[in-house]
Amino acid sequence: MTVATPSSVSALLSRLGLAEENAGAFDGTWIQTHGKRYESLNPATGEILGVVREASTADYERVATSSVAAFHEWKSWPAPKRGEVVRQLGDALRRHKEDLGHLVTLEVGKVRSEGLGEVQEMIDMADFCVGLSRQLYGLSMHSERPLHRMYEQWHPLGPVGVITSFNFPVAVWAWNAMIAAVCGDSTLWKPSEHATLCSIAVTKIAQEVLEANGAPPIWNLAVGDRHVVGQPLSADPRFPLISATGSVAMGRSLGGVVAARLGRSLLELGGNNGILVTADADLDLALRAVLFAAVGTAGQRCTTTRRLFLHKSIAAEMKDRLIQAYGSVRIGDPSEPSTLMGPLIHEQAVADYRHALEQAIEQGGKILFGGKVLDRPGFFVEPTLVEAIPHMPITCEETFAPILYLFEFENLDEAIALHNSVPQGLASAIFTLNMRSAEQFLSVSGSDCGIANVNIGTSGAEIGGAFGGEKETGGGHEAGSDSWKTYMRRQTCTLNYGKNLPLAQGVTFEV
Repeated sequence: MTVATPSSVSALLSRLGLAEENAGAFDGTWIQTHGKRYESLNPATGEILGVVREASTADYERVATSSVAAFHEWKSWPAPKRGEVVRQLGDALRRHKEDLGHLVTLEVGKVRSEGLGEVQEMIDMADFCVGLSRQLYGLSMHSERPLHRMYEQWHPLGPVGVITSFNFPVAVWAWNAMIAAVCGDSTLWKPSEHATLCSIAVTKIAQEVLEANGAPPIWNLAVGDRHVVGQPLSADPRFPLISATGSVAMGRSLGGVVAARLGRSLLELGGNNGILVTADADLDLALRAVLFAAVGTAGQRCTTTRRLFLHKSIAAEMKDRLIQAYGSVRIGDPSEPSTLMGPLIHEQAVADYRHALEQAIEQGGKILFGGKVLDRPGFFVEPTLVEAIPHMPITCEETFAPILYLFEFENLDEAIALHNSVPQGLASAIFTLNMRSAEQFLSVSGSDCGIANVNIGTSGAEIGGAFGGEKETGGGHEAGSDSWKTYMRRQTCTLNYGKNLPLAQGVTFEV
């Protein structure tokens, strides 16, 4: 893959069904929206890739109504038949993998392998959901009453609102929309305003699959900001579940609105992820893991490693090796195969990077490497290493940029306590060859995060396990394991096949 040219970008967009100006709402047909213009920018160059028109309040209502109607038809389809539609979506994504992966690279700045990897994650999710469509199991329980049978079953929940962030512009939709689909639910997608073309391209691929199967429009779209789409969706009682990925501030606001109407919210919010490296760790392994987890996606993953805890006996060596490794990171056009780190998403992200480093220095930190904004088109910065002291306020915040704070520790208890002292609780890892250290980190007294790894980094979770975090990360869990239960409603059933009516707990009630 070479540097993208205007003609090659135009051909790519055309293959994905995208125009110079695109409608921002879909309810089975594309609605010609007339709201404000969202200019999709290539963060590597600042150039405009295309334009999307925002949905209006009336457009939102039309899409929401369609989602409700689609749910009522779709929920009656047998789950394996729903799985077959998802299987075909996975095949369609395979056919479009190269183009869609390249669009992810162009629109949000992920390096080429990460853009392709994100589409592969969608494909993997489709494969997972096909099997899941035949495994939506309930339980059978023994009744205390004679001639009674008890069991539980799971029914489709309803239309689901899905709000996604720019950093995973397509995969997080798949985590939600594909599981929701096999569970019998429809979805209404509000994508990030910084990844509108990706969302439209995916919706067009999904549209073809639905139409080929005579399926109702279960995968709908409304592009707009929080005022036009986000807030109405959060407050809409027709959507019993809102799944939202974003900042802690967004989660607090949205979660309160959903809770006020007694709806469900699935929140994937901030991460402030840490890696511990013990005295007996494999330092080569740890170095490679830290480099990807801290620098990959230019530090814009929710699972990015932002804090590194080094045992004092190996701290000096690891710092030297990290400085050398950071100096070899190739920064540039993410379409180039040799590039390891692309741009930040926009100018505000660059400003946040600058501000965080200013705060770190004021609070006693010392920059060991990086710290500069690159003087070139686009939104490029240097990956940065900061020698930190415990409890610096800035290290308790999530900055969506490639900044890694380095701490030293003397014993594992001290390191775990410092690791757990931040408000967020998404991903964590320890590098050690000591079984006791590994088990302590994974124990109830160890990491307080939703994800805890041994001898692998914090980034790159597989879809087979539930993905999510605790504390201010929101407590939501998506993708694998039994996350599907969030998208369904449980029903406990008791059948009396006898002639008497005994009551539970020995209660008698005779007239």
